[in-house]
Amino acid sequence: MQTSPIEVQKALKNMDYPAKKQQLIEHAKKHKADSKVMEVLEELPEKEYTNAADVSKAFSGK
Repeated sequence: MQTSPIEVQKALKNMDYPAKKQQLIEHAKKHKADSKVMEVLEELPEKEYTNAADVSKAFSGK
């Protein structure tokens, strides 16, 4: 099942950037992101994300 970029961004609300993939995952867990959002974050490339748009770009197409 898919999730929307909006749901991913909601889970990452108030995230401090730049952030590594693991930091994004931890932030989403703390904010009780649903399992679909967590799956998307787990599949992101290992890199440092400079802002929310950077995450959305990596997420698009999933």
